[in-house]
Amino acid sequence: MSLTDTKIRQKQIYNITLLGSIINALLIVLKFIAGVIGHSGAMMADAVHSLSDFISDIIVLVFIKISSKPKDHNHAYGHGKYEHLATAVISLILVVVGGMLLYRSLFTIYRFFYFGTPIVKPGLIALWMAVVSIIAKEVLFRMTIRVGNKTKSTAVIANAWHHRSDAYSSIATLIGISGAFFLTDKWMILEPIAAAVVSIFIVKVGFALFKPAFDGLSEASLPERTRKEILKVIESTPSIRSCRALYTRDLGNRWAIEAILLVDPTLTVLEAHSICDHVEDRLRRNFGEHTHLSIHIEPDPSMSNITNINKSAQ
Repeated sequence: MSLTDTKIRQKQIYNITLLGSIINALLIVLKFIAGVIGHSGAMMADAVHSLSDFISDIIVLVFIKISSKPKDHNHAYGHGKYEHLATAVISLILVVVGGMLLYRSLFTIYRFFYFGTPIVKPGLIALWMAVVSIIAKEVLFRMTIRVGNKTKSTAVIANAWHHRSDAYSSIATLIGISGAFFLTDKWMILEPIAAAVVSIFIVKVGFALFKPAFDGLSEASLPERTRKEILKVIESTPSIRSCRALYTRDLGNRWAIEAILLVDPTLTVLEAHSICDHVEDRLRRNFGEHTHLSIHIEPDPSMSNITNINKSAQ
């Protein structure tokens, strides 16, 4: 990746993440105020979720700056893996925050049914704050996921889903607060139930994001479907008899593809080199111009006997 491309990518990621952090900081303050004034436990839990979202923004800002650094003598493959590390941290935050909110919600439900502990009726300010949060976080999700897909940043995509989980959290909070506000006292239980449902979703998203990040950090190969697409490109290249070995991995902000290809042993070094260049061009067109490639050409052993017979005949 050229220095110019790296700077453009870094700027796009930095701008959308900075915007997210500013919105999250504002929502944190407003949600806590609405939760306290409106006596809403669900809104307070929603504020905690927004706080975790803000922390994830800071993590992305720090790690993306590191991952955008160029190659050096200690990092021959670049620093892209830091994006996987950022994604893993964000996913763990989601799991921990979701687990804490779930415990708090279930404990409130338990006290309500077994001890008759009353749940305070939430105020209208909490209801309107939930509406504002839903709109703000859904817009932020759409903007962030667009940048994440464009820059192919797993950390930004993970952060986008963190925004979406916050929007879902606010939706459940809105449902719970609305039920408790507009219905009779016995429906007050809707608020902690809504918070519990949201918590389960948050934990699920956290685990879903952690797996690809862990695979990237543990040098796992790319998905089988992607490997088949790579093989199709390679083996459909003229003069390539077969692919003897294929090694792939995710470097965070780009892929690494290493292959051993078999060709006609009678080809000259110049011809074999030209074929190698052609394969690399096709792979970069299909999987990104900054894909790390290491293509090794070997003579097809199945043609060795034919070559030897021809030489003997001469």
